[in-house]
Amino acid sequence: CAGLVKKDEIVMAVAPNIGDVFLLMGGTTGRDGIHGVTFASEELTSDSEKEDRPAVQEADPFTKKRVLEASLEILEKIDCSGVKDLGGGGLTCCVSELVDKSGNGAVVDLRSIPLREEGMTPYEIMLSESQERMIFVINPKDVELAQAICDKHEIPSAVIGEVTDGNHMVVKDFDAEIELQTLCDVPTILLADPPSLDREMREPAKPTDLVEVVDGPIDESLIKVLSSPNVASKEWVYKQYDHEVQTRTVVKPGDDAAVLQIDDETAVAITADSNTIHTKLTPYDGGAGSVAEAIRNVVSMGAKPYAVVDCLNFGNPETPEILWQFKECIKGMSDIARKFESPVISGNVSFYNETEGIKINPTPAVGVIGVEKLSSIRTLPFKNEGDKIIIIGKTYDEVEGSEYHRAVHSLEQGDAPKIRIDDELASANTLLDLIENDGDYVKFLEGEDELAITATHDVSAGGIAIALSEMAMSGKLGCEVDISKVPAEEGISDNNLLFSESHARFIITVSADKADEILDSIDVDAAIIGEVKGDSLVIKKVDETIVDLAVADLDDAYHGVIEKYMA
Repeated sequence: CAGLVKKDEIVMAVAPNIGDVFLLMGGTTGRDGIHGVTFASEELTSDSEKEDRPAVQEADPFTKKRVLEASLEILEKIDCSGVKDLGGGGLTCCVSELVDKSGNGAVVDLRSIPLREEGMTPYEIMLSESQERMIFVINPKDVELAQAICDKHEIPSAVIGEVTDGNHMVVKDFDAEIELQTLCDVPTILLADPPSLDREMREPAKPTDLVEVVDGPIDESLIKVLSSPNVASKEWVYKQYDHEVQTRTVVKPGDDAAVLQIDDETAVAITADSNTIHTKLTPYDGGAGSVAEAIRNVVSMGAKPYAVVDCLNFGNPETPEILWQFKECIKGMSDIARKFESPVISGNVSFYNETEGIKINPTPAVGVIGVEKLSSIRTLPFKNEGDKIIIIGKTYDEVEGSEYHRAVHSLEQGDAPKIRIDDELASANTLLDLIENDGDYVKFLEGEDELAITATHDVSAGGIAIALSEMAMSGKLGCEVDISKVPAEEGISDNNLLFSESHARFIITVSADKADEILDSIDVDAAIIGEVKGDSLVIKKVDETIVDLAVADLDDAYHGVIEKYMA
């Protein structure tokens, strides 16, 4: 979820002022979600659905909407010292993290917390992860106004404690004799930043009994890869959501990224990516590659990457090989994010994703947001017959871990494509520079300007063959390319050249009269490999035709796949 805020109106999750109070507002506190955050990192068994049902939070979208509206009004009308939502760990984590960041302490009075259920114990109240709750850190003089705003939006609110001096979190409640008692008094650092465990890590042994791959006809393989759920159209998913809300959507889902307009000149591009097979085979390159692919997706829309978020899902960290995977994955993600000066601003980790000994593949899900001028927007569909097709970046013999291996040969073996960080940055900057010096996208749509660069797309899952197919299908135009012109590692086979998932590559189309000029301006590996024409995907090697498939046949393979799995 991405929000829009003015820099001078940002309110942090801190509690810097001693004497400020904690205003809890939103949904009431119930027993749902207790241990929800630990349940997310717990091995599942056949009995988990019954035993762990209380760990599942109960969402209430109508309350959430009211909480959002009330929160925005409070932030507009009151000078809040801090604000934080209640997520994993409930009040325990929320309050301790607020004060620990500021070097202060807190007192929480359980008597004041609006409860949904009777008989809740202090333990349940502090750990409940009931949804739609926020804590505002405000001056006592602002409580009346804040609660009036909450009343207007028909949501409960209560002052549940205050910021104190002393670096301790104190929780108080009535005892059986109706006297106030201290239930706990704990240094906040133990809650917000506890000591780290030094666990054993070990690189797993690489399998040596690799299956020899015998390549079949490329056109048949292409259809199979297009029909893979990892490659096929995700329209069945995103069409169920309203992507027109607020009428900011400039480029809808289905492209490399969605683009949302911010003002008359600025937009943001947002995308999410993951590659579990690459991360399983080579965690460093898989983690780095997931970030790199997401970055390429926003770059291909004309946006400069600004920030990264992640969701890291792994097996049992007490297993040395799993923890080694985790460490290597994070290192790869960090290296590529630093190279692009795109900080990881948020994220979460879920461990113990195993069921009765069967573990998931390591899964780093990565989101990237980029910022661009509206005039710089580019999209992936082929636009015009006669446009020349240019590939940027070099293709290596890196088909292991690819969708081709998985979809055609049912294999997950070998080494993931290698991340070449300098090449990644060079390719991205090359494309951004080309777009920056090209025409205005908005004026082009209005018929007042021309674009030399008419389409852009990153090369990722499925390789060059899939990238060209996606551009053809979305533009309802065919193309003819000669793969002998593709900058590639010496000795690579035709099959592997087309399905290799090497990083740092883009395919762009340019107007024919500008093609040579644009190619001459590129100082990384690049070549004109063909042109947009007809209604078929035609792939040649010099004069030999390797693939000749109608765009309509590509469409049939690509669409309707997810629906079949979900039927």
